[in-house]
Amino acid sequence: MRGISRLIVLFLIGAGLFYLVTEGDFNPQDAVKKVEKNLMTKDTEMESKSTPENFTDTIDLEGDLYSWIGDTSDKLIEELGEPVRKDSSPYGYDWWVYMDAQDKYIQFGIEDGQIVTMFATGNQLSIEPVQIGQSYQDVNSHFEFSNEVSVSEGLESYRFQLSDEELGVRPLVKLDKHTYMQLYFDTFTEKLSSVRVLSKDVLLKQRPYEIFYRGKLPEPPELSDEEWQEVQAGMEQQIFDITNVIRNRHKKSELSWDEPISEVALSHSKDMSDNNYFSHYSQNGEGLKDRLSEHDIYYFSAGENIAAQYTDGPAAVEGWLNSEGHREALLKDSYTHLGVGVYRYYYTQNFMEKP
Repeated sequence: MRGISRLIVLFLIGAGLFYLVTEGDFNPQDAVKKVEKNLMTKDTEMESKSTPENFTDTIDLEGDLYSWIGDTSDKLIEELGEPVRKDSSPYGYDWWVYMDAQDKYIQFGIEDGQIVTMFATGNQLSIEPVQIGQSYQDVNSHFEFSNEVSVSEGLESYRFQLSDEELGVRPLVKLDKHTYMQLYFDTFTEKLSSVRVLSKDVLLKQRPYEIFYRGKLPEPPELSDEEWQEVQAGMEQQIFDITNVIRNRHKKSELSWDEPISEVALSHSKDMSDNNYFSHYSQNGEGLKDRLSEHDIYYFSAGENIAAQYTDGPAAVEGWLNSEGHREALLKDSYTHLGVGVYRYYYTQNFMEKP
């Protein structure tokens, strides 16, 4: 499942290596085995009767962001103007990206001229009755989060099953019969970090949680290598932008994009995907220090975040934010530059403090 994710963090300081782990000595192979052991959950086809609905048909929501789902791209341009850029996605829609410096960041997913999903983070966003930065307890009082979210349509029945951890980090709520919302929380502050609103079809294509179903699941389109290159480039830029939005929220300096570092990050993501492994160390034993040295990149300190099998770039960043070591890299004061490399569903961030 793409919704189940893997991530590890590595820091380099000068010529020394420092691994951030919660306890004990770090062994990359053991760490990967431990992570993979927790990734055995698979999509399961429902063989029993359909699952009853757990929510009322409609939740009364105010605020501009919710009203966009189902509207046209023409109306979006009329109201907000042309986007900063348009990025391809692996799910059949294109992201239209709107930014206001580092205070607002919104992606609208457009498919066949219609808005089918959106992701938003930053400050001063109209998402009543909740707000970015609001406490988990307050948001939960509006939606009453549940471990099960179900949808039935005709003879087809689907039930998303959320673990307790997922319920605390990214609960899913049903807004109406065809619209759902993921709420991403910063578990270190217990505050709302971002929101994603999805149509039913987009949610079923992404499948970010364990799913039990009866019927047929919609599948994302098959992409050519050229189409994947466009998707990957878009996700790299999204990860870079959202990282700076989060750093701004925590009063940290803005990072500059670094193309040579991005090439290093991309090569590592591709290597992990091609050779089916997940580690800071390649199969020949080389780590970040070696990869940077091979490209003659000089630095005072450097760090690396990696992740795999997240639905997209924004989800990967929110995952890093909720892991202590990755969070430290995201918010480290001394870093000045960032390179991002995405290959399929493998994600690498290389941070750097440069002269």
